Amino acid sequence: MAPPLSRRSLLQAAALAAATPAISHQATGRAAAAVEAPQAAAAAAPPSWTVQPFALDDVALRPGLFADKRQLMIDHARGYDVNRLLQVFRANAGLSTGGAVAPGGWEGLDGEANGNLRGHYTGHFLTMLSQAYAGTGEQVFVDRIRTMVGALTEVREALRKDPAVLSVGGKFGTAAENVRGSYQYVDLPAAVLGGASAVTLSAWVKPTHDGNWARVFDFGDNTTRYMYLAARNAGGVPRFAITTSGPGGEQGLNGTAALPLNQWSHLAVTIADGTGTLYVNGTAVARNTAMTLTPAALGTVANNWLGRSNFSTDPVFAGAYDEFNVWSRALTAAEITELQNNRASAASAGRGNLASYAFDETSGGRFADASGRGLTATLRRTWGGPSHPGFLAAYPETQFIDLESRTTSDYTKVWAPYYTAHKILRGVLDAYLATDDARALDLASGMCDWMYSRLSKLPEATLQRMWGLFSSGEFGGIVEAVCDLHTITGKAEHLALARLFDLDRLIDNCAANTDILDGLHANQHIPIFTGYLRLYDATGEQRYLDAARNFWGMVVPHRMYGIGGTSTGEFWKARDVIAGTISATNAETCCAYNMLKLSRTLFFHEQQPKYMDYYERALFNQVLGSKQDKADAEKPLVTYFIGLTPGHVRDYTPKQGTTCCEGTGMESATKYQDSVYFKAADGSALYVNLYSPSRLAWAEKGVTVTQSTAFPREQGTTLTIGGGSAAFALRLRVPSWATAGFRVTVNGSAVSGTPKPGSYFTVSRTWRSGDTVRISMPFRLRVEKAIDDPSLQTLFYGPVNLVGRNSSTSYLQLGLYRNAGLSGDLLPSLTPVTGKPLHYTLAGTEFAPFFEGTEDPTHAYFRRSEPRVIFGNTDSGVANPAKSDGTTLLDEIWAGAPFTGKGALVSRVRSTVNAWVTAGRLSQADGQTVVRTAEQATYAP
Repeated sequence: MAPPLSRRSLLQAAALAAATPAISHQATGRAAAAVEAPQAAAAAAPPSWTVQPFALDDVALRPGLFADKRQLMIDHARGYDVNRLLQVFRANAGLSTGGAVAPGGWEGLDGEANGNLRGHYTGHFLTMLSQAYAGTGEQVFVDRIRTMVGALTEVREALRKDPAVLSVGGKFGTAAENVRGSYQYVDLPAAVLGGASAVTLSAWVKPTHDGNWARVFDFGDNTTRYMYLAARNAGGVPRFAITTSGPGGEQGLNGTAALPLNQWSHLAVTIADGTGTLYVNGTAVARNTAMTLTPAALGTVANNWLGRSNFSTDPVFAGAYDEFNVWSRALTAAEITELQNNRASAASAGRGNLASYAFDETSGGRFADASGRGLTATLRRTWGGPSHPGFLAAYPETQFIDLESRTTSDYTKVWAPYYTAHKILRGVLDAYLATDDARALDLASGMCDWMYSRLSKLPEATLQRMWGLFSSGEFGGIVEAVCDLHTITGKAEHLALARLFDLDRLIDNCAANTDILDGLHANQHIPIFTGYLRLYDATGEQRYLDAARNFWGMVVPHRMYGIGGTSTGEFWKARDVIAGTISATNAETCCAYNMLKLSRTLFFHEQQPKYMDYYERALFNQVLGSKQDKADAEKPLVTYFIGLTPGHVRDYTPKQGTTCCEGTGMESATKYQDSVYFKAADGSALYVNLYSPSRLAWAEKGVTVTQSTAFPREQGTTLTIGGGSAAFALRLRVPSWATAGFRVTVNGSAVSGTPKPGSYFTVSRTWRSGDTVRISMPFRLRVEKAIDDPSLQTLFYGPVNLVGRNSSTSYLQLGLYRNAGLSGDLLPSLTPVTGKPLHYTLAGTEFAPFFEGTEDPTHAYFRRSEPRVIFGNTDSGVANPAKSDGTTLLDEIWAGAPFTGKGALVSRVRSTVNAWVTAGRLSQADGQTVVRTAEQATYAP
């Protein structure tokens, strides 16, 4: 184990990175042989992992539950237009979007918080495509990855340069388009208005968005002295205004109708002799005869803009410009009418004598002035440009800059920019690992170089404040992604960058096993710990491992719902409060996704079965159940929250789609096979963690392992060895719920030993092709009780959470002891539904697996009610008494299960009744009735 490195020493080491082979920012192909060796290192697991995963393409899903669920997502991945995902990136760079429409929701400018999270979904999609390719080998996924990587490379190149005109068809010839989301405007020289006391301003515009207050032009110094023409005011009509005393002193002109979108409109304003007139398409629509202000009153102003406002919160004009002219006189109505069908140069007015731009340029970022005054205009971005050539995002760098001085969270201004950066980084890194496309690696490395260039300059206190902010400071799993990249590039800056995301308060408290999770945003913090585990791998610093291990134990089971999910309305509440947090916004699906990643990574370090027990629980229930069993070309159909309130109906299209959970849902559905099998680092053992139809190709051993099962509809599985022969230990997970037995045969012969629930059962031998291992693990029906309210329970059959389908919005009152088996199995109290495996009825309600992605109203939790003492469906007529803590007589009796026979059960009944009679909780007569009923009843096994 390497000695721990301090952040300071890592930063110092980064300064020596010149000795490390670097990756060029230019995508010139895999020119450097030095890149090849680190790539091989990326395939090797860290030395600290005593168990290692197999690559996705080593494990093939076979027909069954997981393959069916995956197919729905694979079809979505195959058919969705990736240009829609790229739209926000291209727009941000001022490139043509080809008419593509952004997905909407969180992925676009019109969604929540002005689309301040845009770009994240593209990263998820790239990861999904990479996993889909690994799982299927279909070339279509490679083609789509390369299309996206190529586009992102073009975007980054455009962002590195000054903006260039996007030339489109105009009213008369060519026009200059400002793509919505480009933050571009035309900057005119300060002399453009010339101090005129009379003026005409004329422009052809084609707006493409109906945002209020976007400026056609704005000339001014600030929000006090200005003159503007807005395409739409608050009432949706054009407005001209001039003032030297702020909004309250505006002298204005308002249009009478909205400008049509995606059509050319001519706007003109004249001011002379105290009269101002606004023309739309040659018609005077407003006149003000009391205008005392002219450009002369403004003087020479600092900001002379087409498309940008002096008010920073106003949107940039989205649309195209053709023919902008300024004259130092008021054109007549006839002259303005003549401009409707002619270029200014061909009209009697002629070109503007103060400024005249035809926008005939088809390249570059400069616009010629034809007025004769030489006032060349320049295309600019409102935010200037990136601080580093590696910057890549679907919005300006301003969110990252703002975060550095922000002390409070406001997601309408800064919404988790490093979280979004993580998703993009992870996506391009996965694209590289899947396709070996050097451009993707160049993008990933450049992003980390850019982040390091920003964050390494910040004081430690600033970093701690940033990462502690909800939700502006959320950075997702970026530490894990950066560490993974470091294994490829070997650049010291990249490891140093990962350390810059240390949130010391969280790490130190969790390392000390001090629970501070109450009130924290759940998914902001879960993925952090997978990253810290990777930092432990890279640095050997023990606190990272201790913190991750202890953190996991603070969530499982103390903040875990039966399905494996956690959080309420995205946040954690107090430890051990489950019933008290049931709501319509439980179990954010991202949380389950990230808890699975954390569980498997912890298992690589220490093979505690509880991690894989949890993995099975969350995977077979919440993750599978979060995906609707329905095909859709436009949406992945994945839940955001899974409400656990009675009668909740799952919403598979939350917030118009494209939420974080739909992103992770796409990933989950294309990597179901990632934890079915693990191997010991020394090759001595194969871990079978999950029972799922699949085929493993273990190249190092020269064998295959084929798992045949309909699990969980089948209560067991069969493993068949293929290929050559190899010696290794087969370690079979014995689920903690497998209390009815776990039996193993090899080639038909029973394997000796007593498998213990919640452990791994080992079969060691030299395996030969054709060897068959059969595992039988009978299910039992059981309940799990809410920690803070034992009467609130959820039903499990083996690994499967069974939920009631009932439209009632009150908790169902259910009893389960009436026909419990001698084994303690509660299943005999339910009635199987013919032809529907894992479906049962109880008290008129159908119970079905949570993993079925339907829109039925469901009851994940019910209220346990055992009003009378009943054995074997024989009712004693005696009320079931309870202690002050809620424990009933029947609870104490059945706590003794399993029973070897009826006599053992009756003996338990007799001793329990005697104790309750002695304690005064049950009368002598009622006690005798209870014992007699137990003696007379007939029981299921």
